[in-house]
Amino acid sequence: MALLALIAVTAVWGVTFVQVKDAVDVYPLFAFLAVRYAIATGVLGIVGAGRVRTLGRSGLAAGAVLGALLGLGLGLQTAGLERTTVSSTGFITGLYVVLTPLFGLALFRTRVGAEVWLGVALSVGGLAMLSGVHSGSTAGDMLVLASTAAQALQIVMVERYANRYDAVALTLVEMATCFVGFLVIALALGELSLPHGWTVWGALVVTGVFASALAYLIQVWAQRRMSAARIALVFALETVFAGIFGYWLSGDRLGWLGWGGCAAILAGILLAEPAAAAMLRRLNLLSSD
Repeated sequence: MALLALIAVTAVWGVTFVQVKDAVDVYPLFAFLAVRYAIATGVLGIVGAGRVRTLGRSGLAAGAVLGALLGLGLGLQTAGLERTTVSSTGFITGLYVVLTPLFGLALFRTRVGAEVWLGVALSVGGLAMLSGVHSGSTAGDMLVLASTAAQALQIVMVERYANRYDAVALTLVEMATCFVGFLVIALALGELSLPHGWTVWGALVVTGVFASALAYLIQVWAQRRMSAARIALVFALETVFAGIFGYWLSGDRLGWLGWGGCAAILAGILLAEPAAAAMLRRLNLLSSD
């Protein structure tokens, strides 16, 4: 169940690539992010506001750390994307499948098995094939790499906190921290204005409710059942879904190399995640009946 929920999250993230791209063409980026996380905070606040008091100071600090890492990751990725290529950004961002187990080992002595490292290697190869790893600027690539490190740390820290605190309350504080951070940036840049048009509002509702509030709540819930390293591998499917929905909705064409990269990422997940392999075997058995 946790695996299926995470796959659904990556599918939502994949389809919102197209929506967000269209929205930020007509509405400032940091204003978009501020409103997105305001919506996420409001949605979770409906059921989670009363639970926040159960967190205590340590839980509030934990949620703030997660929100700061998440916001930092998004902000640095955006800054890097302005200075380097989309392909480089896609590949470097996907490297959190490597950085997550490394951070887990360095910070908390969390060891992973050989099958996970083999899955990581396959996924990195698949990401390289999918993105093409075109050469970008050094400054831009370093910003994206810093973003990737922040995202990997967020996954590792969720594993640290998931079993300690109420999932809804923790995620609510995480979303609120992102909202405050992006609101400050949008105000400082003079970008904040009332959104208008279905293109912008449609993207805000989908990303605020499904790609933020529910997605990160599912992450906290799932990391009570799966390790950070395996979560990172499943999250690599975001790149695959982005390619698929880009093909369907925007006319993007992956080519044989891109589809081969998708296959390598899926193979890496099947190798490293027993639940995925078991699910595939069940589907094969059902189809052969």
